[in-house]
Parts: sequence; C-alpha cells; structure tokens
Amino acid sequence: MLDSWALALESANRSGHTVVSYMLTGRQFCDYLEHHSMPQSVNGVDAPHIRRFLVACLQGCWKDEDLKVSCDCGIVPRTAGNAAKHWRNLRAFFYWLIKEGDRTRPHPMANVQPPTVPDNPPDVFADEELRALLKACSGSTHADRRDTAILRILMDTGLRIAGITDIRYDPDPDKSDVLLKQKLLRVRLKGGDTILVPIGKNAARDLDRYIRARARHADADCAWLWLGKKGRLNKSGIQQMLKRRGKQASVRNVHAHRFRHTMADDWLEAGGSEADLMRIAGWKSREMVGRYGRAAADRRAQASHARLSPGDRI
Repeated sequence: MLDSWALALESANRSGHTVVSYMLTGRQFCDYLEHHSMPQSVNGVDAPHIRRFLVACLQGCWKDEDLKVSCDCGIVPRTAGNAAKHWRNLRAFFYWLIKEGDRTRPHPMANVQPPTVPDNPPDVFADEELRALLKACSGSTHADRRDTAILRILMDTGLRIAGITDIRYDPDPDKSDVLLKQKLLRVRLKGGDTILVPIGKNAARDLDRYIRARARHADADCAWLWLGKKGRLNKSGIQQMLKRRGKQASVRNVHAHRFRHTMADDWLEAGGSEADLMRIAGWKSREMVGRYGRAAADRRAQASHARLSPGDRI
C-alpha cells in the first residue's frame, strides 16, 4: 500500500521532499509493527499500535533511516518533533486508505493525540557570527566566491535548502532563475509554486562575483547555478559547506534553517510587515510568521515595551 500511496502522492504533484517523508514514516511504522509482532494488515492496525509506536519514538527507541536494527528494541533516539511528524504522516496515510476503500474500519487515529512539541525555537545568528562566516570565505577562489554568495542569499532571503539548491543559471536572463539587474531570484517552493525572491545590493554584488568565477569552471555549461569540484553542488554539498564554514569561523550550529529564523527575526525587528515577509518566504499562513519570528520574540517585545511603556506616560 505504501507504493500505491507514493503513486497517488506523485500524481497529486506533492513535492519530492513530502513524498520521501511520508514513505520514511510508513516504512518505519511497518517495520516497527513487524519487529513487535503487531498486526500488519490495513484493517488490523488500531489506535493502541500507533500509540505504542509514538511512545517508543518519544522514549528514545527508534530505528535508523536504513531500517537496520541498531538496539535490542529495534530503534534509536528521536525527537518530539519527529514523533509529531510521524503522527501527521500516519494520519494522512490512513485518511488515504479510507478514501480509497482499502480500509473499511474507522480511522485508527481519531482518538490518538499528537505528541506535544516543546516550543524551543533555535537561536538566531548574532551579527558577529554572520560576519565571521563571511570572513571565513573572503578569498578569491571559486569556492570562496560561491560560498560567499550562498551565505549572502541565505542571510537576505532565508531560503530553504532545497530552494537555494534548485536555482538554475543561464547567461540568457530569459532562461535563468537569476535576474541580477532586477535583483531577483526565481525560486521553486515545496508545493511546486514559483515565486520571485528579492535580494539586496550586497547579495547581488557577491552573486555577480561568483557568476564571473563560475564562467571559468569546467562545468560552466551546467544548468544549475552552484558548482562544486564534480559538477552541480547538491543539497548535501551545500549542507557540508555550511558545516565546514561554521567550523572555520568557530560558529556552531550553522545550517540553512537557522538562517531562515534569523532572516524572519531581523525583518520583523526592523519593522518589516508580516504580509511582505510571507511573500518573500513563500508562506501562505500567518502562523508561519509567528513560528519563524518567535526565536527572538521576547527580545523584540522587551524593546517595544521600553519604547512604548504605557506606565511611563503617567
């Protein structure tokens, strides 16, 4: 049934990332049922089995992504956030099974509460940390110019790792996702929509420097913007680059999603509108503004109170 669900998701034009997430949850759940001698049929699974699966996840018994048993109970530690993701994915799976008529019993998760995820937003980057990262790649090599451009774009836009990885480049602006004169990038969102994301003067300058260096690369004809030693720099390559530059700059926890939180916080602190932030970030719900802007919300609220304190007027 998981293979059939994957086909249904693909035909509905769900993003590749979403399909991978759903399939990973499904495989791990099925493997857990088998490992613990629980029902493995579509109609045999019920709420208690799903609860045990989620409890195991929350208590630190979970399985490696390659599904190889790594401890006596078959699983290794996971987070509350992952448990909540598995809850959402399984709920969608059983909704699909019922809609397709393959499950004739009621939804098994009708009374299964989602795991509570602690509200622990990641720290945003301090300005000195961002400066240190830029200094770490301030040279003139192809990699230095490429990494500087990537950092500038992440600082400016908070793009998801997939969004920045999938930017295409062609010297013909009509065929390219890079519109330097307009200071815009054409970005594909998770759901398949395309938006134009603005970048600032510094990001445009450093992106131009990289493109000039890129023209001398052996794979300059590649359709993708970011190039490594062996052609296209993929998602894993960008993640490794961020980790490496963070180590060089003595900045911990450097990853694309932290830039996304930092950009949202900086935007709101500078007085930027929530509606504009939603357009730039590609969000369709104001809930996302709160989620990504909460990392330093207390600090912003305290600064606002110092400026607007109601009691100070008396």
